[in-house]
Parts: sequence; C-alpha cells; structure tokens
Amino acid sequence: MHRPAAFAALLGLTRAASAIGDFWVQNDFCARVKGASDDVLVTYEDPATKEKTTHGTADGRKACLHHCVTYTATQAIVAGLGARALGIRVHPGAAAAALALSFGTHYIADRRVPGHGVLEKLADKTGKTNFYKLASHGMNGAFHLDNSWHHGWETVAALIATTKATTR
Repeated sequence: MHRPAAFAALLGLTRAASAIGDFWVQNDFCARVKGASDDVLVTYEDPATKEKTTHGTADGRKACLHHCVTYTATQAIVAGLGARALGIRVHPGAAAAALALSFGTHYIADRRVPGHGVLEKLADKTGKTNFYKLASHGMNGAFHLDNSWHHGWETVAALIATTKATTR
C-alpha cells in the first residue's frame, strides 16, 4: 500500500473517531468541568439528581484527563479496527506516537481555563480574539478554533502513524 493511501485512510478514521470521542463518548460532567480552575469555579448540576457541586483546578484537570483518555481510546479502537479492515499494518511505535500526540494536543486545547487556555491565548496573539469569543448567530468561535486545532494535529498524527505502514 502506498503511504498516501494509508495516510488518507488513517486521517479519515481518526477524524471520525475524534467526532465520536468528542460528542458521543465524552460525558456531560467532563464537557462542563474540564475548564474549571480555582479562579473560575464551575458549578455542575447532575441531570439525574439535580445535585449541584462546585469544581476547581484539580477537578478540571481530572475531567479533562478523563475525557482525553476516552477520546484517545476511541481513536485507537476506530483507527485500529479500520486499518485492519482495510489491510493496513500500522507500526506499533508509530501508532503509539500518533496517539500520544493526539492525547497531548487534545488536553492542551480542551483545558480551556478562561483567560489562561492555550487556544484563547493563541487566538489573542493571532488577532482572533473576537472570533474566539463569538457566540451568536448559531456560531461559536471557540468551538471552531478548537475543532481546527484538532484537525491540524490529527493530520500530523496520521502522518506519524503511517510511518513504516505496510499492507497485511
């Protein structure tokens, strides 16, 4: 198999897995609490019990870590099964490196502590502050910048994953 074909296949698989991991696998608690800090506390209301709890930095980090673990596991499962079905043999070291990159960059982006998050700072430095803060007309700028960040890093991860890829 030619590396470009393996790359395209793995990129498609990891992109699909990313959406599944972010929107179907991630639980409500992680989605709401992962950006919590001691300076910007997050109050979470359990949908079933209506119990309210307040969360700071430690809980925000744990929630983001939990989300990134399930997100990366989703990518590993989808890409692994998809590669097998397509007859692509991915080198274990390259797969591990790609998943580690995906995990780390996902954590960096999703640990959105207001005023301190990497994506918010990057948006400020590149003149995208207003777009980052946009939340009207059916648009959410932070979401789109987050998604484009993930797409970019998934592309790099797919390039890494196809290093030494062969056919089965």
